[in-house]
Amino acid sequence: MNKTKVLVVDDEVQCASTLAERLQLRGYDAKSVFCAEDTFAIVKSEPPDEILLDLKMPGMSGTEILMTISTFAPDIYVILLTGHIDVEKEIEGLSLYNFDYIMKPIDIKELIQKMENAVKQRKGLENRYGI
Repeated sequence: MNKTKVLVVDDEVQCASTLAERLQLRGYDAKSVFCAEDTFAIVKSEPPDEILLDLKMPGMSGTEILMTISTFAPDIYVILLTGHIDVEKEIEGLSLYNFDYIMKPIDIKELIQKMENAVKQRKGLENRYGI
């Protein structure tokens, strides 16, 4: 069985690194990056199955990164990470994209459940369409 490849994107280096380590301990193939440019480079060279993406990033926001990724890798599932209660305003209009969100501080059990749901959804589409 292949490990689910996860890319953690957060400008807070400690947060991204720690989350990637916690996922590795749970059997995921997880890496962390800290900016939009590195995210795009990895998505193009070795696409992950899922991306955990901070909503508030300097330069491009998480929603802008999500929209950009969807233009060249629409099958990657993205979970937006946010510490802001008013997240609905920020993700309004993103219903066409393949994503979910979770509040910080991150409950690892809730995050794993969302990630597993994404894997099930992807496997269901693969089975349905013979991908």
